Amino acid sequence: MTRASLTGTRIRERRTALALKQADLARGVGVSPAYLNLIEHNRRRVNETLLEALAAALGVDPLALSEGAEGALFDGLREAAAEAAPGGTPPEAERIEEFVGRFPGWAALLAARQARIGQLERVLEGYSERMAQDPFLAATLHEVLSAVTSLRSTAAILVEAEEIAPEWRKRFHLTIHEESLRLSDTAEALVGYLDTLDEAETGLSSPQEEVEAWLEGQAYHLAPLERAAAPASEAMVAGVPELASGAARKLALAHIAQARTDAVALPQEALRRALATEGHDPARLAQALGVPMATVFRRLAALPPEPGVPPIGLVICDGSGTLTFRKPAPGFALPRFGAACPLWPLYEALSRPMQPIRAVLDLAGRVPQRFLSFAFCQPSQPAGFDGPQLMEAMMLILPAPAERAPVERPVGTSCRICPRGACLGRREPSILAES
Repeated sequence: MTRASLTGTRIRERRTALALKQADLARGVGVSPAYLNLIEHNRRRVNETLLEALAAALGVDPLALSEGAEGALFDGLREAAAEAAPGGTPPEAERIEEFVGRFPGWAALLAARQARIGQLERVLEGYSERMAQDPFLAATLHEVLSAVTSLRSTAAILVEAEEIAPEWRKRFHLTIHEESLRLSDTAEALVGYLDTLDEAETGLSSPQEEVEAWLEGQAYHLAPLERAAAPASEAMVAGVPELASGAARKLALAHIAQARTDAVALPQEALRRALATEGHDPARLAQALGVPMATVFRRLAALPPEPGVPPIGLVICDGSGTLTFRKPAPGFALPRFGAACPLWPLYEALSRPMQPIRAVLDLAGRVPQRFLSFAFCQPSQPAGFDGPQLMEAMMLILPAPAERAPVERPVGTSCRICPRGACLGRREPSILAES
């Protein structure tokens, strides 16, 4: 049963809630009670004109009758179905809409549990990734292992040696005491560090993450810079709680300076007019507006959020492949530690400077998703011809078009949490089971 086939059920539920008689509603929209009865039992389809008349009579939006309020449940239930253990009775994925219509309470409960499972998995992945990459955790765990090894060897000597001189026994006891204190202090520091991550879940361990947390709070759109009389950069970062370190404030000032230059070169109104005629192709937009491609990339990612319009993601890296800017797109997670997927067009662009790359990405996951990406690399000579050439690549991430692309590039987030087993670019085994 398709989602649209439940329109009659929603009409009947809404009419019952309003205590309307079927004959009265039928008379109000100009159909017979018998025909409305067939509609309410999902035996007749409703054309657009009749749907609008019914919605007006029932005081609801037509979309609420055609799509229902349960749309958010479908994705969660499909994800739960995709994670069903192999070998058992497979869930009837084609009847999800019917299940939601008949048992909305159970459907909401199952979808909520699935969302909670996904949230916990993301936390676990984040901790695993941090355990593998965080230098503080690596040093602390090494300290713990060192203290445990020292305690074990000293205790073994005391147990296995039958006769030990009193002065040596005193030394061994002192060693055990000192190592136990070191182990206790190190474990306490480790627990405190992990508790901080659990409370703030941002894990702001670097100036870049502080800046990104600040930008996320602004929806990556610095509205004051769009005005003619924009405030001073120092005033925009003064007293910002996310920018706790001096290094973070310095990075934020650099970002504001670049955003201010981009806003002057490409005003938001001009960009929107060009989007209406040229679409989201950055090369066509740059040609139509007479601005550098990199400016178009950054300005597209800085557009303010609009209801019903998915935000555009942007990733920037330098010549080493290190991600220097991360604005995630919904459903396209970005690694916080370690390297990203080597199959991203972002890295391909580094080897093809000034050549734009367009690719439809098939992102691995329990519920695979598709995205449209545009990548571009631009070299610079900040020290002139005698200085080094620096590379900066950037990749826009947008929802994929409805039609399937002839060739779609399979990618992941990072090797450590990518379930795609037969990937030629894999650097290390995944902590996730093979899908």
